[in-house]
Amino acid sequence: PDTPQTRAPAYKLAFTDRDFLLREELRPVRLQLELLKPQMIMDEAGIESTVVMFGGARIPAPDGNQRDPRRPALASMSRYYTEARNFGRKMTERSLAQGGTEMVICTGGGPGVMEAGNLGAQEAGGRSIGLGIVLPHEQAPNPYVSPELCFNFHYFAIRKMHFLMRARAITVFPGGFGTLDELFEALTLIQTGRMARVPVLLFGAEFWDGIINWQALADAGTISPSDLDLIRYVETADEAIAIIEAWPAPKG
Repeated sequence: PDTPQTRAPAYKLAFTDRDFLLREELRPVRLQLELLKPQMIMDEAGIESTVVMFGGARIPAPDGNQRDPRRPALASMSRYYTEARNFGRKMTERSLAQGGTEMVICTGGGPGVMEAGNLGAQEAGGRSIGLGIVLPHEQAPNPYVSPELCFNFHYFAIRKMHFLMRARAITVFPGGFGTLDELFEALTLIQTGRMARVPVLLFGAEFWDGIINWQALADAGTISPSDLDLIRYVETADEAIAIIEAWPAPKG
C-alpha cells in the first residue's frame, strides 16, 4: 500500500535505508561491512596470499602520457614505473605456475606505480587486486585491475588491513605521504610483533637514502639496531623476486 505511513522514512527496512546507514551512530556497522565485503569476495575468489606494491600515484610511465610539466623531476622517475611493471609481470608468472592463488599482486588500484603493477600482472595473464580509496579528488581505478577484485574503501584503516592481512611480501617504490604512511604502518606492525615478518623491499636506494636517515633513528636509540634489518633495498624486479623466493615459507 502507498500511504503516509509506508512512505515515511521510519517504515523503511533498516538495511535499505541509506540515510539511516550513514548516520554517525552506524559507523561501527559501516566499518564491519567494509572489512567483510572484500574479505568474503577474496575468499570466494581463492586468493590465499598477496604481494603488495606501494608507490607513488604521480610517477609517470616512460611514454610520457602521465608526465606533469609542473614537476620535471618526476620524469626521471619513470624507470620505477618500468620496474614495477616488470615486477608485476614476473611475480604473476610465478604465481600462475603455482595455480594463481598465492602471491597475487595487490596495489592501491590507482595510477603511477599502482597502475604499473596491475598492468604487469595483466600482461602475464593473471589476476591482480586493486584496493581503491574515496578521495576528495575522485580518481577511477586503473584499467588493469581485475574487475572482480577491484574494491573501493571509505576508511583508510580498513584498507590498510586488507593490504596486510594476506601479504607475503611488501614492495615499496618511491612515493609521497601515502606511500610513507603505508610503509611505516607495515614496519610498525612487524616491529611490534603484531604481524608476521615478511620481506619489506624498498626500490631505489638513492631515493630512500635521500628522504630517510634510518641509521640516525638507530643511533638516537628510538629504534633498535636490529630494526634496520626489517628493510632491504633493491633496484630491480629480479633482485626483489630473488629475495622473496628465498624467504622461508610461513609456518602452519
